[in-house]
Amino acid sequence: MIYWILFIGIALVSYLVQAQLNSKFEKYAKVPNEAGLTGREVAEKMLRENGIYDVKVTSTPGMLTDHYNPATGTVNLSEGVYNSRSVAAAAVAAHECGHAVQHAVAYGPLQLRSALVPVVQFASSWVQWVLLAGILLVESFPSLLLIGIVLFAMTTLFSFVTLPVEIDASRRATAWLSNAGMTTVRTHSMAVDALRSAAYTYVVAALSSLATLVYYIMIFMGRSRD
Repeated sequence: MIYWILFIGIALVSYLVQAQLNSKFEKYAKVPNEAGLTGREVAEKMLRENGIYDVKVTSTPGMLTDHYNPATGTVNLSEGVYNSRSVAAAAVAAHECGHAVQHAVAYGPLQLRSALVPVVQFASSWVQWVLLAGILLVESFPSLLLIGIVLFAMTTLFSFVTLPVEIDASRRATAWLSNAGMTTVRTHSMAVDALRSAAYTYVVAALSSLATLVYYIMIFMGRSRD
């Protein structure tokens, strides 16, 4: 019962955080940035000023689908960011370039997250099936549930390692936006607010993953005692 109350609470908070992020992005997408640059131009400028010339800025379909891909050396900006000259677009573009800067300077948490990617991809492919089978066969084969818990723990660890990576990328982004004259005192607070709202989504995701992990551990411990 306690878990379900916690789960429903986290789900509600997650919905509210995502709704707030969408609302703020829509709001700040209507405010032009001082430099009058598109998201693509902001990204290219930040990359150049950080001495990064081997990363390409591309457009990717969808809304808020922006991401940096170290494997392909690309900063991928969503359609609403790539060609937009708004504060929101500048903030998102700079944030994704913040990841490219992290990669260039060998930022520790990013290296750890990158190392975990293949492990998490494997775990994500099997974890739900292993957990389901583990719960059904816990009496005769309790080790199977434990294996599922270990797999899920890897995804939870990935969520928490992601937090400092995202927060640091936003810190690098907001510092550069201010120093490069992309924002003024008025619009800088908007950029910070937008990126802070995005960071909250990662916090909620990590907490949700942790709560689910604890739930499976409780099942394992309870069935083991029986």
